Amino acid sequence: MPNLDPIELERIVDAALTEDLSGGDVTTDSLIPAHIEASASFIPRTHGVIAGLDVAKAVFARVDKSVRFTPRLIDGDVVEGGETVAMVTGSLASILRAERVALNFMQRMSGIASMTAEFVAEVEGTDTVIVDTRKTAPGMRALDKAAVVAGRGRNHRRNLSDGVLIKDNHIAALQAEGLGLQQIIRRARAQAPHTVKIEVEVESLDEIPAALDGGADIIMLDNMSIAEMRAGVEMCRDKCLTEASGNVSLESVREIAETGVDMISVGALTHSVIAMDIGLDFDELEQ
Repeated sequence: MPNLDPIELERIVDAALTEDLSGGDVTTDSLIPAHIEASASFIPRTHGVIAGLDVAKAVFARVDKSVRFTPRLIDGDVVEGGETVAMVTGSLASILRAERVALNFMQRMSGIASMTAEFVAEVEGTDTVIVDTRKTAPGMRALDKAAVVAGRGRNHRRNLSDGVLIKDNHIAALQAEGLGLQQIIRRARAQAPHTVKIEVEVESLDEIPAALDGGADIIMLDNMSIAEMRAGVEMCRDKCLTEASGNVSLESVREIAETGVDMISVGALTHSVIAMDIGLDFDELEQ
């Protein structure tokens, strides 16, 4: 997993803990004596790819620095149901206060990593890479994208400053001013920082010559048929990179990759994730 900015990680963890603990934990405060120590194991119930271990560790540290979180694996490792992926020891009350937030992060991130790994496996043997989108949970983008990398996918733009992506609404707005696609791309090239690439979305093969003439670095083939994508890849060969986008599924991704596209962007990796079922099972208590 890529290194997370510690300041951003702290912000995300603090927001989650504030959501859960802003008024305290009345159950734990009422029932659990402060002196009781415990140890517990994080155990997935299903097969998948684990992610979010460092985030869970940060949650426990934020709640109680004396709690010890010990991972047995690293993000990106494949796990089987029943396998212990991490241990936590320390104050029982502190563990209980942090438990749900830590699990929420790990379950979501592991779900994203696991789904990404499935898509990556489907295109194995081709030269196509699986990339994510900006369709992430608000405020959680850094973690969602880190989880994609843990599943051996790659990140598309992190935010709107990472690159120029000229989409249908940009094109429609500027065409109303009388600009053609070549002019739109050239305007972007003239105005954007020289360090960023320019990608343009096309919805038909007829738009590709203008996009190439305008100097696009990447052409996104949006919601095209397999035959159209194959033809589009041929038109762009040795001229620019190609990306396929729109309604990509596990059932269709292999056929899309075999058209020769360089990238396939999959919004479902982060907007339709199924969280991994992970439990925190207590091992022993010390009075």
